[in-house]
Amino acid sequence: MNTNDVVMPSAVRQELDLLLAAVKRASTSDEAERAGIRAEGFVLGVERLKALQPASIEALYLVIESAVENRSGELSIIK
Repeated sequence: MNTNDVVMPSAVRQELDLLLAAVKRASTSDEAERAGIRAEGFVLGVERLKALQPASIEALYLVIESAVENRSGELSIIK
């Protein structure tokens, strides 16, 4: 799954795309994890505002988790 599968306001999509880009740019697993935590915090804010349906929120959390896991995996191969 990716963010294209989730219907959301463009402002939310733009910010989330920036946060996910930070995960993908991370040069260490710790950096990827911190970027993921920031992205999760953003989604928590969106959730608290009830700006998206619960299923969409869950999907975003899964997208972030997957992005962090993928980047950490890529970085462990590089080492």
